[in-house]
Amino acid sequence: MNVVDLKIKNLVEYRNQIFTITEIFQDDEKDYFVKIENDIRSVSVPADSIKPIDITEEWLEKLGFLKTYTSEQRIRYERPETFIKYDIDLSSRKIVEGLKIYGNSIKCKYIHEFQNIFSCLFGKEPNLMNYGLLKTES
Repeated sequence: MNVVDLKIKNLVEYRNQIFTITEIFQDDEKDYFVKIENDIRSVSVPADSIKPIDITEEWLEKLGFLKTYTSEQRIRYERPETFIKYDIDLSSRKIVEGLKIYGNSIKCKYIHEFQNIFSCLFGKEPNLMNYGLLKTES
């Protein structure tokens, strides 16, 4: 994971726990660090010690997607915005897997990538009300 792809409020994994990034900074030697927090603790760690969170069916639901289609080849999830879909390709080739916006495929394998795309499109973070670490937005 490249630290320059991260933003404040991105979700990441650290030591098998989910955290929200609250700060990104460099030390005097120009090494990147992130301040991360969850309901249990807040800590500053080297940026290379955090991991991205894979998009899974469970996470798609937490991100506001609903399962709308299932076949032997594909599972489709859609958000309330009719132009945002996420396909899970059940074939070994994984040709159609990933985020679709207005029918265009966008490389998006991790939660922080989806958060960043959503933020760019709508100017706000996706509502993660089903996720206990984050507060709901009005």
